[in-house]
Amino acid sequence: MADYDLGNLTVLIVDDYQPMRVIMKNVLYALGIKDITEAGSGEDALKILQTNEMDIVFADNLMEPMNGVDMVRKIRAGEGDINAFTPIIMVSGYSDIGHIMEARDAGINEFLAKPVSAKLIYLRICSVIENPRSFVNSDEFFGPDRRRRPLEIDGEERRDDDYDYNQHKRSPNRAT
Repeated sequence: MADYDLGNLTVLIVDDYQPMRVIMKNVLYALGIKDITEAGSGEDALKILQTNEMDIVFADNLMEPMNGVDMVRKIRAGEGDINAFTPIIMVSGYSDIGHIMEARDAGINEFLAKPVSAKLIYLRICSVIENPRSFVNSDEFFGPDRRRRPLEIDGEERRDDDYDYNQHKRSPNRAT
């Protein structure tokens, strides 16, 4: 893992619990990130994302009235002028496999379990930088490829070329 100058990143923190936003903002600031925007709800985050390009979104899962998973689905649907490819790191106190899979299936890039630490936040940011994931666009899913390791197949490779998942633009009218 390399040391990165994170000073040019723009980050959105989405959490309905203001003290958690303060903690996240202080940690990100200590990591060198100065351009930090906060949203107290999923709805506010969507409004911000329609007019502001963010490099990374940190989003809590349990928010009212719109939870983090629903917000991620709307981002991935590209509603309005939102960049559907924005990296999203889900932050949650619920780190059981069911919540992680639900967030993954909504289209997050990374998952960060609470309580957070500066080191874990930095590692998730590094993961987004060092391991950009191809996006998958199908009838059922749009988001980063959910596979974490390559599938090993016995036998001869029969494809002429590897498929480029990023070659097709998303349909703007896709339902969520």
